[in-house]
Amino acid sequence: MTRRAVAIGVGHYLPDRIVENAEFEETLDTSDEWIRSRSGIERRHFAAEGQTTSDLATRAARAALDDAGLTADDIDAIVLATSTADLTFPSAATMVQAALGMTHGFAFDVQAVCAGFVYALSNANAMILSGQAKRILVIGAETFSRIMDWSDRSTCVLFGDGAGALVLEAQEGDGNSADRGILSTDLNSDGRFRDLLYVDGGVATQNTGFLRMQGREVFRHAVEKLSSSAESALAKAGLSSDDIDWIVPHQANIRIITGTAKKLGLSMDRVVVTVQDHGNTSAASIPLALSVGKARGQIKTGDVVVTEAIGGGLAWGAVVMRW
Repeated sequence: MTRRAVAIGVGHYLPDRIVENAEFEETLDTSDEWIRSRSGIERRHFAAEGQTTSDLATRAARAALDDAGLTADDIDAIVLATSTADLTFPSAATMVQAALGMTHGFAFDVQAVCAGFVYALSNANAMILSGQAKRILVIGAETFSRIMDWSDRSTCVLFGDGAGALVLEAQEGDGNSADRGILSTDLNSDGRFRDLLYVDGGVATQNTGFLRMQGREVFRHAVEKLSSSAESALAKAGLSSDDIDWIVPHQANIRIITGTAKKLGLSMDRVVVTVQDHGNTSAASIPLALSVGKARGQIKTGDVVVTEAIGGGLAWGAVVMRW
């Protein structure tokens, strides 16, 4: 028998404020058509004043626990993927731990920008396989609206706030691709490309800074790196693109999503797409899409799901799981 990390609950939370593309027309030289045609985004959610990343993460965590029929007492660890933690330290994960009333176990953040949830899943999977934890809350949460330069139309119209969470549980499998749970992971990074996507603030500058991105260059890297990582993860699992039921990609740009699906030889009716309603929520986008995909009735028990993402670093990766 083989230990597997199986998804048994999923949930998400989106802030109340919905910002349509047209709202940006009041302050920027842009339009709804311009934003839609270049990104596929129609609207996004922004956190309220005083609403933090850990607040969003806690709500998503509670939704995932409810979906799994569990409480915080049943969880051994929290792994939270974010680039917009409430404070430099302590981790937002420990804040979620306190908010859930969880006084045991451990909690920590993972920072790999838009690839963060893939990295967090990989970490959680390793801890379950090693026996360090039986059940882990894996969360992606962001408040990217707090690091936007509102005069830069090439970036500020693309990002939104939100959170998604997944409950992973150790279960026994037969050690083959028919098992439920995470079947393989593939992680990559290349620091030579750090200037393509970064925030120009932090400890070194003693200010929060703003997000900066060379969009065309990021796009140039994205499709090739995402498809290659997905193919690598599938090969590790002993599967091929023909076995995929759903791709749940990082929701950054509809052209990247369609380009990656085409590269993998898949039609868009096998891709969960939420970018039009959420924008780019960085580390939150994959768990948000998983939760929405399940709620829509798209993702069902036994489906082979491939998640893939790329973000600043550059960092990228993919996870193959059977739902």
